[in-house]
Amino acid sequence: MKNSEFYGAMSIVLASIIWGSTGTAASFAPNVSPLAIGAFAMGVGGVLLMLTSLQALKHDRARLMLEFKTLLLGGLSVAIYPLAFYSSMRAAGVAVGTVISLASAPLFSVLLERLINKKRISGLWLFSFLLGGSGIVLLTLGKQHQSSGIHIWGVVLGLVAALTYAGYSWSAKQMIDRGIDSKSAMASMFGLAAVFLLPSLFFTSEHMFSSLNNVMVALYMATIPMFLGYLLFGYGLVYVAASKATLITLLEPTVATLLAIAIVGEQFSAVGWLGMVLIAACSLLQVIRRPGANRLAVPEHSN
Repeated sequence: MKNSEFYGAMSIVLASIIWGSTGTAASFAPNVSPLAIGAFAMGVGGVLLMLTSLQALKHDRARLMLEFKTLLLGGLSVAIYPLAFYSSMRAAGVAVGTVISLASAPLFSVLLERLINKKRISGLWLFSFLLGGSGIVLLTLGKQHQSSGIHIWGVVLGLVAALTYAGYSWSAKQMIDRGIDSKSAMASMFGLAAVFLLPSLFFTSEHMFSSLNNVMVALYMATIPMFLGYLLFGYGLVYVAASKATLITLLEPTVATLLAIAIVGEQFSAVGWLGMVLIAACSLLQVIRRPGANRLAVPEHSN
């Protein structure tokens, strides 16, 4: 079980590294709406997950129907997340939108587990959350060179993105814990989301297919970060609590920053580098299992 939990955490680390490439990839298609890229990536990624999980979905069909409310919550959360996330960045700025969306998600995840599953919050999780959240704030301060007003709707949409991210992570974990294969859980949620996301391309996809470069960016986003990334994330949720998983994924902005420095040529101050160190420490605490340690969030005893 110890090895399984380690491999589950490492699969989420790998998913976070892959997700960290999305910003750099999207920068190669600057004339395509980020809303269109998000809808195409999540929608087509959902279709691919469905097509490659048909056998598992057929096997879990009855269980999925029993968990329809959880599936619906997860599917709607997946559909809303990219729209809220990219809209938040447009309204409040990339840095602020990213901070609010990613740093708030672990808090929403642990609240869902606490309120619904009655799991208690460990001191290690709280310490890790403080490290990771502080790291993202410092990372943002280190790369935001110009001052700009923060639109209140950008903040609100960032919180919606965080809540929906936590919502579909929690939903997937619920279904997996109730005997549904991780492929079925992720494929069913993303497939349902595709029904809502793909039609939105009729209104947002201007320029997406106007050049081979834009098409390649869109296909990369759908197949690698979304399809492969969420396969890895689903596998990790088999062994890792949703609250822990969303903490590990705080690694994503660090990877995005390093790629921006190496490929795009962005520059960061010492404050930003300190933020990366704190985020790395947060993720490391979630991956390394101490002897005799329990999971970060465990059910309370009934007596």
